[in-house]
Amino acid sequence: MYDISMTIKKEMLVYKGRDEVRPRLTTIRDFENGDAHESELQMNVHTGTHIDAPLHILPEGENSNIFFAENPFYQAQVLDLTNLTEKITAADLKKYSIKENSFVILKTTNSQPGYLEEKPEKFIYLDQSGANYLAKKEIKGVGIDTNGIERNQAEHQTHKKLLTKKIIILEGLRLNKVPAGQYVLVLSLLKIANSDGLPARAYLFENGEIEIMLKLFK
Repeated sequence: MYDISMTIKKEMLVYKGRDEVRPRLTTIRDFENGDAHESELQMNVHTGTHIDAPLHILPEGENSNIFFAENPFYQAQVLDLTNLTEKITAADLKKYSIKENSFVILKTTNSQPGYLEEKPEKFIYLDQSGANYLAKKEIKGVGIDTNGIERNQAEHQTHKKLLTKKIIILEGLRLNKVPAGQYVLVLSLLKIANSDGLPARAYLFENGEIEIMLKLFK
């Protein structure tokens, strides 16, 4: 099992290193002024590991409520794209056998320790041609190892192409230790109504691993 989620903390990686989207965990009650310890979390729903609802980019797009009935289990493919230095294009993706209804996870140089800390604004992204190609493949979702699936594209064409086709966009993954291959993705979403995004916890299981684990509890 691989936990591919980001840890929520003040010094975590955020989109382009912008301080305004860093999470803030504040103690609002402690044992000096009460009989319990309580904290308050202030966080953008697009910080850390999360999915985008269509409303995030599309003015008439649906909100997070559309995900509440989603099955959290997906057949996933991790593609090793660590050789790329700028972006992921259709030509790069055509080298792989991408299955219909699969959740395609893009592993890039972003996952290498220290890379995003040194170059927060130079992350590897999915360009419009890559998004168009994946949309034609009729995949279920696409995940990437940075806080944004696109960097500076005009009018957010990558997002628009995927969200218009109701393809789930999963951002903020940590894939450094995950080999390329076939997996079962377990995607657990916070159930926040009417939002434009949802924080998530994401796990990858190797084929057969879940079945083995279930046998241990019989």
